[in-house]
Amino acid sequence: MARSLFLLALASLALAQNTATAPSDVYAAQATAKSSSPVSFVPGLAFDRFITIWLENTDFEKAKGDPNLAALAKQGVALSNYFGVTHPSEPNYMASVAGDNFGNDNDAFNKLPANVSSIVDLLEARGISWGEYQEDMPYAGFGGYAWPNQKTGANDYVYKHSPLMTLEANSKSARRLSQMKNLTGFYDDLAAHKLPQWSFITPNMTSDGHDTSVTTAGTWTSNFLTPLLKNEYFMRRTLILVTFDENHTYSAQNRVFSILLGGAVPPSLHGTTDSTFYNHYSELSSVQANWHLDTLGRWDVGANVFDVVARHTLDRPRSWDAVTGATPTVFLNQSYPGYLNSVNSSVPIPKPNIHLVRNTRIVSPLVQLQWARSDAPSIYKDTVEIPDAMHIPAGY
Repeated sequence: MARSLFLLALASLALAQNTATAPSDVYAAQATAKSSSPVSFVPGLAFDRFITIWLENTDFEKAKGDPNLAALAKQGVALSNYFGVTHPSEPNYMASVAGDNFGNDNDAFNKLPANVSSIVDLLEARGISWGEYQEDMPYAGFGGYAWPNQKTGANDYVYKHSPLMTLEANSKSARRLSQMKNLTGFYDDLAAHKLPQWSFITPNMTSDGHDTSVTTAGTWTSNFLTPLLKNEYFMRRTLILVTFDENHTYSAQNRVFSILLGGAVPPSLHGTTDSTFYNHYSELSSVQANWHLDTLGRWDVGANVFDVVARHTLDRPRSWDAVTGATPTVFLNQSYPGYLNSVNSSVPIPKPNIHLVRNTRIVSPLVQLQWARSDAPSIYKDTVEIPDAMHIPAGY
């Protein structure tokens, strides 16, 4: 018993050290940090590999007009009705992996407790490999709030753009931390033919346009993807989503320019536009539909599946009319009182709706077990995701 407690204390200390940001601490951790590259091959209905690349803070029309992004769109499908789910950055990233942003209205050093599951839990339950690649992350599993360029002081890696790190189920697991690494690890895994089947890629704060411009973001994305789109190993049944976290003008509709590319997109669809309503929860629902994964029982359940995937999974798109009886003006630029809200955080994390079923996909048994004894209210419905003011019960 004493030995077990000692080993647990050592493990906790090692995991705590990964948040240190003093250069001396970071360099010391670099020497011992371990990375891993698990591989798998679980065939999907529409694709066998999914990769998403997130860019930053650009209004739809401005991103659409960037020459590099426009050229990439001609090689795939442009999504003309794709939305962020709120502002600012962090809650959008969080929503894309956890099925909600939990009222988050800030970019703080937030953590979701271990009973909040994510896409990682769903993938691992089916033996599907995953990885997160962060440009300029100083070492695999670094959990600090930021790591600036040590020569210029410019922003580089930031915690708020590392969605899997915001969940304690991931950040307190040494094994999972080893799969969250620098973008250089992507090229190592590519060369070794050890890319995971699900990847989340974040450029640094210069490359993604946050501290620069959409021109810089478009150039980086083109330079990154152009050789990959010619790589047979990479392209084979791969679906790539290029998207932005949010728009720049907070008072306007939170519509962002997004593109689907890769070998999983039929040539007949190259250069076309899909006007179906999507948002960051669609990233989750599309991956779930493709591998027939369980769901998280949150807003992922009702989110529209990308049409290029739904053609294979027989998921029908949901319309605004079916939810509201009319087509409302969609903004998706607000937050709601919740666990991570900076104004009102006095309410608990909503309980997943364990009764939801989408095209025979049920809520994960792990999620059901974790929340079985919770008396927290549930706010989730099996409908297309709608604005917070409409889907959050009064008084919640």
